[in-house]
Amino acid sequence: MKIATYNVNGVNGRLPVLLRWLEEAQPDVVCLQELKAPQEKFPLEAIQNAGYHALWHGQKSWNGVAILSKEAPKERRRGLEGEEEDLQSRYLEAKIGELIIGCLYLPNGNPYPGPKFDYKLRWMERLKAHAELLITSGKPVILAGDFNVIPEEKDVYKPERWVNDALFRTEVRESFQELQDQGWTDALRECYPDEIIYTFWDYFRNAYQRNAGLRIDHFLLSPAMKDRLKKVVVDSHVRGWEKTSDHAPVWIQIADS
Repeated sequence: MKIATYNVNGVNGRLPVLLRWLEEAQPDVVCLQELKAPQEKFPLEAIQNAGYHALWHGQKSWNGVAILSKEAPKERRRGLEGEEEDLQSRYLEAKIGELIIGCLYLPNGNPYPGPKFDYKLRWMERLKAHAELLITSGKPVILAGDFNVIPEEKDVYKPERWVNDALFRTEVRESFQELQDQGWTDALRECYPDEIIYTFWDYFRNAYQRNAGLRIDHFLLSPAMKDRLKKVVVDSHVRGWEKTSDHAPVWIQIADS
């Protein structure tokens, strides 16, 4: 089973790129982030014509998440509990066969310090509370998406320039580590413990051409999924396509149970 995550950075504006990549990569499941589209503007017909069912939690502006699947997904949850006034579309959870998959788009949190950073930390606390329930269930679970967290210095080009960025702040990295300490496995680091691998390159300063990137798109696997992990791939070439997202698709290969 091939499962992907892709911050598409505008599902309608990048639809030709998304469809091209779907045709090329043929993933079974895709978690999309940053739809930038209200619920009624999601391009369902085009996604269906590409061979996928879809669940989506749309929102205008910078948010929105979706789960595409060749097998019809069953929705389990949209949003995280704990902050009733939070109306941002950042979490969607579904069951596909035996697998539970959570698609998430964690807040950016910049500028630091400030209310956006405080919201990011609160959102991470809510995520950890829900993730603990998922992992203690013993079920096969994958949390996938744009976490907007740079876990380690090797996950960013010139880390000294990021010390006051919300993606690399100590508080955020420690919170991400606490999440992993529940028993989640970082899929890419499981396969590539030491390699420098990025998933995002800014549009400015020829970042992609210089490989001046970040690793902020992650897969976290529950113990029931860890031993089934076969491969992790970053389709970095997609970042070089015309009118593409600043993120590259990332996918994992999971063995059958």
